[in-house]
Amino acid sequence: MTDTLSAPHALAPQTEPVPQKLKRSIGVVGGTLLTLSCVTPASTLFVVVPDLFEGVGTYAALTIAIGSLLCIGVAFCYSELGTLIPSAGGEYAIVSTLSGRLAGWLVFVLSLLVVMIVPPVIAMGTADYLAPLVHIPAPVAGAGVMLLATLAGLLDLRANAWITGIFLVLEVVAAGIVAILGFAHSERGAGALVHGQVVGEGGGHSLVTGAMVVSGLAIALFVTQGFSTAVYLSEELENPRRTVARTVLATLAISTAVILVPVVAITLGSGDLETLAGGDISGMITAWSNSAVGTFISLCVALAIINAGIVMVIQNSRVLFASARDKAWPEPVNNALSRLGRFGSPWVATLVVGVPGAALCFVNLDTLYGVTGVSVTGMYLLVAVAALFSRRGAHREVAAWRMPLWPAVPLLLIGVLAYVLYMQDTEYLLWTGGITAVATLYWALYLRPRRDTRWLVSIPEDEQA
Repeated sequence: MTDTLSAPHALAPQTEPVPQKLKRSIGVVGGTLLTLSCVTPASTLFVVVPDLFEGVGTYAALTIAIGSLLCIGVAFCYSELGTLIPSAGGEYAIVSTLSGRLAGWLVFVLSLLVVMIVPPVIAMGTADYLAPLVHIPAPVAGAGVMLLATLAGLLDLRANAWITGIFLVLEVVAAGIVAILGFAHSERGAGALVHGQVVGEGGGHSLVTGAMVVSGLAIALFVTQGFSTAVYLSEELENPRRTVARTVLATLAISTAVILVPVVAITLGSGDLETLAGGDISGMITAWSNSAVGTFISLCVALAIINAGIVMVIQNSRVLFASARDKAWPEPVNNALSRLGRFGSPWVATLVVGVPGAALCFVNLDTLYGVTGVSVTGMYLLVAVAALFSRRGAHREVAAWRMPLWPAVPLLLIGVLAYVLYMQDTEYLLWTGGITAVATLYWALYLRPRRDTRWLVSIPEDEQA
């Protein structure tokens, strides 16, 4: 990791034009609503969690609980680093400043993979939950959601906070109804949660192994991944030195509860392992109640997915905006991506995120899941490494929220996350590794030779402590 920046922040040389800054317009409540909407608990429960039911059976709740414990350590890292270095660049601005430009570039590539893939993965789930009203192929429904989210992402951030807040209430209500129905129709005792069984090959039942749980942790980390949105929004949060940490930690706590409690209820309430592995949560709800309740829940989830799409497009456009402001691309591209619209949003970057996202809805879903899991784990790993450097030199004196149990927390995370990566499917490791290798070539052949004019990570001047 070269070109490490020793100052508390790295500012681009003061040449014209001065980099544009985003408008501060939201507080803790608005930031938490937006961040929770990016985690999108209900759509994650209905779209992502079924993969865990298939992979680890009755251990899905345990796997999510372990992943959530790991995420506490990750949240500590994000809270400290996000208040130390508040930038719309999120992870890459943090890692570039603390661990060096190349490390920051690699984190940017991993975050770009996540921000481009996660929205269409979630959006494609809309088709299943619109089924009570209309049958639409999953790729078509996903593409429609992505385009709608792109249009919404062009609006003012404060307006989007209210829109997403209303949708968020509906999805929390839906998750609560699922939990109540599941517990009310329990078919097995709580012991099933700690005696893992899964449907094996040929339809038989088999025990869940430790290796299966570790492999499932990549998806479990993905389940609550959106809490990092608060770091991306740090340039638009008022008093980010205080609000970023509060938003990150509150979001993780709320989202874990909203997801984990219904998962426990579904595990106990499913009639048999085959039903659980099938992951048809809407079907279970209808069986526990009636078709009207099932339809209501399905529509709530569809709205939750649209909500998630809006927030993810907002978050992801900020990443591209920041990369252009920090001169990651040829100048015409930088000028376009850093352009702000009449509502203060980076409109070109929003279109660049949303339109390709619609196209990705037509890619194989398993591949998207696998690459995302590897990318999220790798990104968290590099953030944990950066956290080891957050209290050296001039960074020690900067006013920031400081995590407890430093450096034990990042060291533990590094070991665990490295092992989780080791346990992932070779195909997805190769896909992610290949993309990272191409990005490294771009760094070596274009960015590094132009180090005085390219990849100049900047922190807004009015936020220096």
